[in-house]
Amino acid sequence: MPEYLAPAVYVEETSFRSKSIEGVGTSTAAFVGATARGPVSAGTTGVTPPLLTSFTDFELYYGGVDDLAIGGNAAINFLAHAASAFFANGGGRLYVARILGAGAQAAASGPVNAAAPPAPPPAAADAISINARFAGGSVLPGQPGINFSVRLIRESLASSKRLALRMPAGTMVGQGTDFFIMGGIGNAPLATTAANLTAWNALADDAPVTVLSLGVEVTASSGVAAEYSGLGFHSRHPRYAGLVLGAAPPNAADALTNPIVLVIGANITAFTLRAGLLGTAAERTVTLSGGSDGTGAPADADYSSALNRLLALEDVAIVAAPGAASFAAPTPASVNQMLIGHAETRRAYRIAVLDSPPSLEPQGVRDLKSLVDSKYAALYYPWIRVSNPLAATDPTQSREIHLPPSGFVCGIYARNDIQRSVSKAPANEVVTGALGLQRDVRFGEQEVLNPLGINCIRALPNRGIRVWGARTLSSDPEWKYVNVRRYFLYLEASIDRGTQWAVFENNGERLWANVRTTVSDFLYNEWISGSLLGTTPKEAFFVRCDRSTMTQNDLDNGRMICLIGVAALKPAEFVIFRIGQKTADSRD
Repeated sequence: MPEYLAPAVYVEETSFRSKSIEGVGTSTAAFVGATARGPVSAGTTGVTPPLLTSFTDFELYYGGVDDLAIGGNAAINFLAHAASAFFANGGGRLYVARILGAGAQAAASGPVNAAAPPAPPPAAADAISINARFAGGSVLPGQPGINFSVRLIRESLASSKRLALRMPAGTMVGQGTDFFIMGGIGNAPLATTAANLTAWNALADDAPVTVLSLGVEVTASSGVAAEYSGLGFHSRHPRYAGLVLGAAPPNAADALTNPIVLVIGANITAFTLRAGLLGTAAERTVTLSGGSDGTGAPADADYSSALNRLLALEDVAIVAAPGAASFAAPTPASVNQMLIGHAETRRAYRIAVLDSPPSLEPQGVRDLKSLVDSKYAALYYPWIRVSNPLAATDPTQSREIHLPPSGFVCGIYARNDIQRSVSKAPANEVVTGALGLQRDVRFGEQEVLNPLGINCIRALPNRGIRVWGARTLSSDPEWKYVNVRRYFLYLEASIDRGTQWAVFENNGERLWANVRTTVSDFLYNEWISGSLLGTTPKEAFFVRCDRSTMTQNDLDNGRMICLIGVAALKPAEFVIFRIGQKTADSRD
């Protein structure tokens, strides 16, 4: 209560409403796996992945769907295809935690300003080089071993001495064979190639000069990866090339999307930088080669490290590792256990979508299921056949490829949440983009797989290819269905984040009443929206927070305990119509 020390009229703001709980999002997914390029999330130096809202964003940060080069062989870029399937099936928000294959290397060029052999290369302080920012070995089509093509362009703008004086500090101006670095608006040059400023002072105000800058275009296997223009050669320039293209650019997006790093030696001046990059040419191309996606599959530790970094992203509700099941090591079972362990982490509030390995028969997927039991995971089978986008430009590519189902299923989860509700089972949903299945699952086979918690994707006559199962991998019948598990995660996360205001409040009847009202209002809204079972709110839920839920020992130890019960909706998995004969004169 405020203090009143002097006579006056005091006007205070107060609230007559209880606190409210806002439902959390449930459609944000996170994928872990190898990509063509981009920031790495594994290891001690890994970065927190950026949010992607379209496949165009994915291409900007992680490249396209071009094959990876693992162990010297082309490997399908499963994660990129999964990201495309996620957005095509209704997903709208995705994080990608990139990991590297064993022994992955970054492509690198030699010194850009190196003298022709047999002259020795310049010392580090006198060298200019362009290196790949991230490890990876996806190569340019038709150019084996070349990872990036960097086109350096000399940009020039006709001007005059009078206009040049208005240029920002650090701008390079040329007049004949003389070059000047402007010192700022109205100031004389900071530096010049001439021994003194005689050449500059001799110029008339309307004398023609050329404003010089640098343009850079980086081409990767998926097309143009980055473009920059108007870069300066001097460190005082607002867009100094050594800063914008450096190891730590001021724009955070450049650090994640620009695939190259310009390394400039300590002895390099603005003039030697221009000469070293371009010489007298109007443009120049530097190729970066030698990168590698690795000699083998990513290690268990990389998956674990990347998943741990995803824990910092509280909006993630679905996790998957598309393509991990295609590697012999780490085994699909070990990756599945890591995904499950991640989803079961306290207060993570997420579910793991697991893939079965490719070309698996029903008995094989039964054996895989026998190794796991979790109410925080769902397994899908079989793989899905799609059109290969690479076949349009590369005749050596197969016209169709098989992809793991997790990317499609995560998108269907998001679509179901947005169009219906997280309380509705994400099943009987069409798989967008599917041409067929790696193996057709018959009705009798699903009768064996479904009770085990293996969700089948089936091609149904005249109904397309649909997800035809909605079970978790739990042996506990209370948590049998995916929608029940995900709906409770939604409720738990919403109540958790919407009642943080109660921490350190006085633990008494007023607090208990406020908590009861806050939670009841939230659940009443859930019932009104059709997410809870019951014809009345009393049948749909209850909220208790009083002396019946807490002992004096709880109060003495600072614990406030609220008991909440909800009647969750379960899917009509088995729709049964009983039909019998009746006589014409019988009555109901």
